[in-house]
Amino acid sequence: MCSQHTITVRKAQPDDLDKLVALENSAFSYDQIGRRSFRYLLQSPSVQIWCAELTNSTALGADDLVNIFAGYTIILTRKNSRKWRVYSLATAPEVRGKGAAKALMNVVQSAAENNPNVSTVSLEVKCDNAGAIALYRNLGFEVVDVMPNYYSDGSDGYRLQISL
Repeated sequence: MCSQHTITVRKAQPDDLDKLVALENSAFSYDQIGRRSFRYLLQSPSVQIWCAELTNSTALGADDLVNIFAGYTIILTRKNSRKWRVYSLATAPEVRGKGAAKALMNVVQSAAENNPNVSTVSLEVKCDNAGAIALYRNLGFEVVDVMPNYYSDGSDGYRLQISL
C-alpha cells in the first residue's frame, strides 16, 4: 500500500491553542511556552504564528485521509525594526523528517522577502540539534554567535541569521 503526504501551512487561529500547547509539550522538555503565553502570542499584532498540517493519504482513497498538526513557528516582529526573529519552531516527533519544518521556514522566508521593511531574519538553535542546523544552513542562514549556557538545561546555542 502506497502512502503519500502533503503539508499545508496556514496562519494560526485562536482555536489552535490546545494543539499548540500539546505540540510544545511533546516537542520540548526545556524552555516550554505555556498556555498563557501562547494565548498572548496569538493575540499580539507584532507576532505571526504559522501552523503546518500534514495530510496522509493511502492508495485506498480520500476516506483514509489523516490530518496531523505537524508543527508551528512563531515570528516576533517590532514596529520600526527591520529584523524578524524566529522565536520558536516545533515539529511533532512523529512527523520529523517529512518536511514540516522546511515548509514553515519557506513561508517565513517568503513573507520576510515580500515585506520591504524586513532585511534580516534571526533564530536560535541548540548547538547539538544537527538536523535543524542543517535545515537552516540549507536555507541560507549563517551562524553569527555562540551563546554558552543559553538554554535552561545548560546547553549552548547558536544564533543564526539571514540577510534578505
